[in-house]
Amino acid sequence: MRLHLAALGALALVSTCTTVPACAANRTGVPLPDARSEAASKAPLPASEWHLENSMAEAYLAVTDANVVLEGPSFARNGDLFFSNSTAGQLLKMSSDKHLATVAGFGSASIGGTAIHRDGRIFVAVHDKAFTKGWIVALQPDGTHRQTVLAPDRGFIPNDLVFDRGGGIYFTDFRGTSSDPVGGVYYIAPGSAKITPILRHLSRANGIALSPDGATLWVTEHGRNLLHKVDLSGPTTVKPMGTNVPYVFTGPGPDSMRTDSQGNVYVAMIQQGRVLVFAPNGVPTGQILLPQREQGRNLMSASLALSPHSDDLFIVAGDGEAGGGASIFHARASARGVTQFSHEQAPQPGSQESSQ
Repeated sequence: MRLHLAALGALALVSTCTTVPACAANRTGVPLPDARSEAASKAPLPASEWHLENSMAEAYLAVTDANVVLEGPSFARNGDLFFSNSTAGQLLKMSSDKHLATVAGFGSASIGGTAIHRDGRIFVAVHDKAFTKGWIVALQPDGTHRQTVLAPDRGFIPNDLVFDRGGGIYFTDFRGTSSDPVGGVYYIAPGSAKITPILRHLSRANGIALSPDGATLWVTEHGRNLLHKVDLSGPTTVKPMGTNVPYVFTGPGPDSMRTDSQGNVYVAMIQQGRVLVFAPNGVPTGQILLPQREQGRNLMSASLALSPHSDDLFIVAGDGEAGGGASIFHARASARGVTQFSHEQAPQPGSQESSQ
């Protein structure tokens, strides 16, 4: 009788990690999963990922006791971490000494991703609770001088965004379903209202990140559990044969993502309490687990941020129905974070970029 190769691979993983003592834990000291432990877990890991290098995040700061979703962390040049309470429609800030402050409120709307311009402004993806319309606003770090960058009447539902080196904005459009993929990825040139499509026909396009050289765009497609890799020859030009799907996720879908200075990709897995790590070619190499995920805690891991100065990695996650509120967790990345546009030299007054 023939067995499918994928089934053989899964059997090999189970056999190796349950019978060989050396497989009981990896070099980080975190036990590797096996069939018995995952059967008892409230957030089981896919068998195809049991072999990945595991590390464990640690609790860093409790943000709220309420059942909310935290999103969109981004580091400012002074070390402040801006992020959102998506459920409450609030833009928050954590200082380097762990002081929390509310920067701005968005009423009944929800907030997704954030990105910081090198002039210091915070760009925020906003949408209504029903996901029928969305917009992008920019505001000062103190919450003042709010400006609409992408208006609701343009028809998009921005979820996450990232600046390129020229000050242009790539954003994901969270529209569509798995059977009607009408979302995508779009680009707004600096100082322009023109919107250029980069990837069309996506189902709830979610996370977005750029490689250190800006030549590769990474996108997660939440509605169909896909990781997209897009090779660019210019801000809006995809190289011939430049798009592919290097990975298909299992279970609840992928959310936001970030890259480090070596080109590794980090994907937050919502409802799974973990972050998957990929090599620059899209092959999974490791995962960062949140505490007590096996007991159903801290599963709402929606996003993360990497420090551009160190290998410090911060994950924002909610406890969901488990009742433990929402917190920030700390772990170590494989390398320091990629240098974001926010940390580059500010443009001269009157330049095209400064008028964005």
